[in-house]
Parts: sequence; structure tokens; C-alpha cells
Amino acid sequence: MKTSIVGMRTVVVALALITAAGCAVNPVTGKNELSLYGEDWEMQVGEQYYAPLRQQQGGDFVVDPELVRYVQEVGQRVAEHSDRPLPYEFQVLNSSIPNAWALPGGKISINRGLLTEMESEAELAAVLGHEVVHAAARHGATAQSRGALVQGAVILGGVAVGVATENEQYGAVAMLGGMLGAQLINQSYSRDAERQSDYYGTRYMHEAGYNPEGAVRLQESFVRLSEGRNPGFFEGLFASHPPSPERVEANRRRADELGREGILGEQRYQQMIARLKSLEPAYKAHDEGRKALAEGDHQTALNKAEQALAIESREAIFHALKGDALASNERYRDAERAYDQALRHDQGWFYQHLRRGMVRSEQGNHNGARSDLEASLERLPTAQGHFYLGTVERASGNRDRAIEQFRIAAQAEGEIGQRARQALNDMGVVAQ
Repeated sequence: MKTSIVGMRTVVVALALITAAGCAVNPVTGKNELSLYGEDWEMQVGEQYYAPLRQQQGGDFVVDPELVRYVQEVGQRVAEHSDRPLPYEFQVLNSSIPNAWALPGGKISINRGLLTEMESEAELAAVLGHEVVHAAARHGATAQSRGALVQGAVILGGVAVGVATENEQYGAVAMLGGMLGAQLINQSYSRDAERQSDYYGTRYMHEAGYNPEGAVRLQESFVRLSEGRNPGFFEGLFASHPPSPERVEANRRRADELGREGILGEQRYQQMIARLKSLEPAYKAHDEGRKALAEGDHQTALNKAEQALAIESREAIFHALKGDALASNERYRDAERAYDQALRHDQGWFYQHLRRGMVRSEQGNHNGARSDLEASLERLPTAQGHFYLGTVERASGNRDRAIEQFRIAAQAEGEIGQRARQALNDMGVVAQ
């Protein structure tokens, strides 16, 4: 039986990688583990991807800054007891999907949609402690190392370049160069990694003064939700952190071992999330409006946006939904005013800048569109942003700049990439 040259090369590469692969001490367990990536890689990845990944997943939650500070305080309190000193950061994201994730280097996010599913501060501490362990124990780097060996390839000292899939909620928002970051927060950890994060995360929260009963109640709630087939959880947290009765039992044993003493913080937690809970009908209307808009029901989307705004007029994403519904009916002036309101309440998220730039482009306001689209791309590089900036530059007579933007957008898959390649073809330019 003959072996192909390509096959032999693959084997050689894989063997070389296995030979070259070093072992690093897990800072949490003290055991040697596979590692193709050092601490410099972890820090670089965390710094590079933390902000754009938050942008891609709804942006930072800004309506209730007191709640955000509270979550950050709990996170830092738990992180102080980590076995590994890292520049830990905690942010709340403006997404209804119940999720939490950690990037290498200690960059951690939790969605507002998960905050409303918990009952106590101890449960919050358990979630954040779990994510702290993922960062401290180098679980992201270990998972990437294993994946690299399986694929027979690895990128050392840098990050992968590619085009992520389009954001389903907001449509055609593909982050350029974001594939590695998306892999790191969406990957399913090994059972050992999950057990470690449960075990040591419970220790961290207990040492921070919290009752480990919170970790038990948290997993019990997750199992109940998983049995109810809550679609939001399967899209979010359960996709990467699957719950199980075994994990509940392990947390019970750990709580017994540590002693069920300390802060539960039920009353304080309910006080801190009271405003967020009161806004749940508004976010529900918003999410229903997004779904209606995706299905082409523009009037229902507009009605849902108005319903949400009647409850909370200071939430930027409600104004953005209104703008999108109006823009879909080519009511560009009204849509621009809606995006003006969105930006009045939140300048930080890329989406409002992108959408206002798009409707300004449609109205021939090239200078205004250029300013908005550039602001959008500063926050998150997207195929849409580059494409529409290309159209603005072409309309303004800036041929070279237009070609540059279209070529970037042409790397994307889907409709936007096709439109960018067609634009280059119309200009007599070959897409590279």
C-alpha cells in the first residue's frame, strides 16, 4: 500500500509538532499539561480580542452602570483568590442570551441575560469564579494546543486570520480577523477543564467569603433549565459549559468539604438587579422585534421598538431597532433620527455608527457617512463597514480608497463579499 507524499508530509508535520510541544505547569492544579502557547500569547490574545468580541456580542451594557460596577466588584473579590495573578477584567454585555466566557489573560464577560437567571450574589460569584479558573488554569491555551496538533498546524506568536460567520441577530456583520477569538469563547472545554473550574472556582468564591451553596444552587438551576430545553441557554452558556447531574453532585460534595458557610447575598443581589428585572418586558419586546425584522415583518418590528422605548427610552438598542425598521422601509431620514437617539445614549457600540453611516450614504451625505463608518470600523472591523465606506469613497471620487475598502470587504463570504467583488469588477479591478 502506497502512502501519498501529502499524507507523509502531514504525518511528519504532526510528529514534529508533538515532538516540539512542550509541557507547562497548570498554575491552578500544579500538574504538567500540553502547551504550545506561552503566557505572552495568552496576554496578546486577551488584549487583542476582548474589546472586539464584546462589540460583536451586543456591546457593553451601559443602562445600569451601578449594576455593572457591582458585578465587577464581585468578580475582583473572587479573582483576588486566584492561584494566578492576571490583569482580570469583568464586563457585562448587552445581550439577552444567557452566557459567560473568559479569554486567556483574565478577560471575562457575562451577559445581562444570565444575570436575570440567578438568585443570589453567591451564584454570581460561582459563575465568575468558574470563568476565573478557565483563565488562571490556561484552559484556552490548552484547548488551542490540542486543536493545533489535531489539525497538524499551529500559529506561533500570533493570531489566526479569517472571516467569522455573519452575526445572526444583526445581519451581515462579519468580523474580519476574528476567527481565533470566536473559537476561544465558543469552544467546548474538556470534562477535566470543567471539573477543575467547578472545583477551584468554588474554592475561590469560598475564600472570598461566599457560601459554596451558591455553586450548588447554580448548577441545580442549570440542570433544570437544560431539561426544559431553554433555547437561549443552548445558544449561550450550555453550548460551551454543558450542565449535568454529576456536576451538581460534585458541587455538593465540594460544598460539604468546604463547609456551607459565608455570604449567600440573596437580598442584595435582588436589589442590584431590580432595575434590570423591571426592564425584562422591554428587552423581550426588543428581541421579538429583532426576530420580526429578520422575517421581513417591518411593522411588527417598529411596533415592538416603540413598545420597548415606552418602558425605557435611554436604551440605545431600542432606538437602533426602530432605526432598522424604518430603514427597511426606506424611511432614511426617520431612521437617521432614530440612530441619532441611539448614539446619544451609547457612543461605544459599533452598530449605531454603522447603521447611521449606511442610511447617510443612501441619502448622499458622504461626509457624514464617512465619519460614522470610520467610527464603526474603529470599534469593530466588519465587512459591511468596509463595503459601505468603499461606496462612499467611490461616490466621492476617491478611487484608490474605494478599491482598498472593497478589497477588504471582498474577503467576506455571503452577500456583502459578493457585492464587494462585483464593485471591484465594475471598476475594472481584480479582487485580491
